[in-house]
This record gives sequence, structure tokens and C-alpha cells, in this order.
Amino acid sequence: MTVTDEMVCFSLYSAARATTQAYRTLLAPWGLTYPQYLVLAILWNEGEQSIRSLGEAMQLDSGTLSPLVRRLEHAGYVSRARSTEDERVVTVQLTQQGRALRAEVAPIRTRIAELAGIRDDAHRRRLIGELHELTALLQGASTAPAPEANTRPDASE
Repeated sequence: MTVTDEMVCFSLYSAARATTQAYRTLLAPWGLTYPQYLVLAILWNEGEQSIRSLGEAMQLDSGTLSPLVRRLEHAGYVSRARSTEDERVVTVQLTQQGRALRAEVAPIRTRIAELAGIRDDAHRRRLIGELHELTALLQGASTAPAPEANTRPDASE
């Protein structure tokens, strides 16, 4: 057993990498990346979104999200437009092609759950709940002030 076998952080890292790889393999026929799939999933379930709301949902800044959405637009799955109420706001909506893609790609989520051994809704909800709780705790810790470093007295004192 290695030290990483005992680290929660490494287990989470490994699970995230394995999940991304599984999605990459299953999404390859459509030329989609996992983050692009997540944008589409949000739009399929929530409807039109601003870049800001998509960024909040995906926990990505606009500098990372905008090129991703631009690639989806070039593929014909989404369209972007400036809000008529506030030109600073860019909204993203599915095109007909993007809506049609849902029927083809939707089964992938179920396939990933099967591959992960998640066979029922109770297990899925419990796992998601634990991961949300962990995420919230760690995000809270990352905004807390850093503990003061131990300081050694200066020899001149």
C-alpha cells in the first residue's frame, strides 16, 4: 500500500480523472469533451443561460468557459447572443441541432453510472450528497484566512 492509497484527496483526484476519461471515450463519436457535455446538460435541463450563470453552475471563469461555448457554437449545438436588456450579458441557447443531440447523448449518463457500479437512485443521491458536502466544506476552507505560520524569534531579540 502506498501513501496515496490512504489519501482522500488522491482518491477524489483519481475518481475525477477516471470519470473524465470514461466520458471522453463515450462522447468521442460526437466530438464532444466532458465540459462541453456539461454545458449542454445544463442547457437541456435549465434552458437558456447567461455565460455568468453557466460559469457559476460549472464553477468556471468566463475566460475558460467562453472558448468552450464558442466551440459548441461552431459545432452548431448552441448560439450566443447579447442581451437586449444589457449588452454586457451574453446568453447561450441550444440550437435545433443541440436539442436533437440530447436524445443521442442522454444515455451516456446512465452508462457512466452503470460503469461506476451505481445501480439505484438512493446510492446515486447519497454519493452526490456526500460529494456536495465535501465540496462545500473545502470551498469554505479555501476562503478562510490561512493560519499564521509558526515564527521563530529573531536571534537579535
